[in-house]
Amino acid sequence: MRRARPGALPRGTAERALTSVEAGADFDEGQDSQTREARGEERVVEVSKLWHITLSVSGAEAPLKEVRRGLEQLAHDHPFLLTSRYANDHAEIRYWEEARDLHDAAAVALRLWGEHRQSARLPPWEIVGLEVIDRETYHQRIAEGYGPPPAAPVGVHPY
Repeated sequence: MRRARPGALPRGTAERALTSVEAGADFDEGQDSQTREARGEERVVEVSKLWHITLSVSGAEAPLKEVRRGLEQLAHDHPFLLTSRYANDHAEIRYWEEARDLHDAAAVALRLWGEHRQSARLPPWEIVGLEVIDRETYHQRIAEGYGPPPAAPVGVHPY
């Protein structure tokens, strides 16, 4: 018995067999939008925006080394993390999130700590603060001298 890769042609065969591929999940949406456009209806395209997130957490004291290691792991797991500041009983995480609107960005931010608590071995702290602002507001605040300075240096730092 000859073993071959799935889909490989038998030896001496010059043609490749064609296989079918299912339509993508949005295939019908594309057809519907073409029909709407043919009727003169406007096509609505949802555009995502960048949102600056500041998430504050606090709780019972934990060893500083463990807090730092957990935040570093969170930064590795969540690559858009800009900076984290921490003490033994609280931390602040700042990062950019891409979302359709403020509600979606806030929902993702509120899940961040809980979803990564076990994988990053974060302290069992609670979220005590959340700020979500759009990119334009963030840059306007910085230009006017309000709010925190741009997240530099990037990384995990003690207060």
